[in-house]
Amino acid sequence: MSRVLVARLDSMGDVLVSGPALRAVANGSRTDGSRPNDVVLLCGPEGAGAGEMLPGVTEVHAWSCPWNVNPSPAATAGVTDDLVEFVRSSRIEEAVILTSFHQSPLPLAMLLRLAGVRRITGAATDSAGSLLDIRLTPGEDFPEDQAEAVRALAIAQAAGFELPQGDDGKLHINRAPDDFVNELSDEGPYIVVHPGAAAPARAWPVLHHAATVELLEAHGHRVVVTGSPAEASLTATVAGPSGRNLGGRTSLRTLAALLERAAVVVTGDTGPAHLAAAVGTPVVCLFSPVVPAIRWAPYGVPMELLGDQEAACKGTRARTCPVPGHPCLTSVTPDEVLEAVKRLLGGVSSLATRRRVRNP
Repeated sequence: MSRVLVARLDSMGDVLVSGPALRAVANGSRTDGSRPNDVVLLCGPEGAGAGEMLPGVTEVHAWSCPWNVNPSPAATAGVTDDLVEFVRSSRIEEAVILTSFHQSPLPLAMLLRLAGVRRITGAATDSAGSLLDIRLTPGEDFPEDQAEAVRALAIAQAAGFELPQGDDGKLHINRAPDDFVNELSDEGPYIVVHPGAAAPARAWPVLHHAATVELLEAHGHRVVVTGSPAEASLTATVAGPSGRNLGGRTSLRTLAALLERAAVVVTGDTGPAHLAAAVGTPVVCLFSPVVPAIRWAPYGVPMELLGDQEAACKGTRARTCPVPGHPCLTSVTPDEVLEAVKRLLGGVSSLATRRRVRNP
């Protein structure tokens, strides 16, 4: 087998949406009839756990990239030499660099060239010189306003890789049974509310979440609240006296199993939204327009998109809301979330969502 490095130098959600591209590279369906590939995923430390669950990935290597990770480590010779040595020792023959619209593959391509990688594919607006063998130009070779999963797959396809026959091109993970989740689901249907977000600009207010849990419970729904250990105080507040608080009590694999068994997931633009999509669960997504929903909304599952997508923060990529009062999300009421949940449970998403996001 050939050893192909696929790079997505980001965190959980970014890695999950790269799943279809990774499966295409693993499949190795080039026109020359090459065999399946060993795929080495290069990602940020926060994406490693997700990478280990993706079909087609042989090995995961986490690297704190000085131009991607937040906060960024110093760009020292030691940091870059570690990566170059890893690539050299891993017998990497080819690389496919996956990036979003605001990222460049060229710094990494330079390091991969120094490590001896002979064939590199990426999408770049800047001239790539000898750094890329196959260069896609965003806006010319493919549109920017498309789902990140589709963009990543297009880059892999430009390198000559195609999905296996019968692959639907959606997000998937390798699933595993979980006794705790089995017991929880045996107690009856439930809705997951995940209130945390990596950036404050993408977070719905805490008390809005808490009111939503009360409202869902009042309408007969059982609610489970999830979050990381660092979000224990947040999840306790949101769960209140009626919700089941699992903040800090689930591994990533347990969270995946929990989301898979949920009737609906309520969350923001954050990694668990894409994890829910990867297990096929409908999502009510409280989405701040700091990044485009057409690119970053949960892909390939029934979805309700809430939030003012034309707010003043649109397209700013801000981590902290630049508009006083955070109106893009504070304007969404718990009653609207309840109605969105009802629509998803009924199997029909709103016309507004379908118009905002071209999502299969």
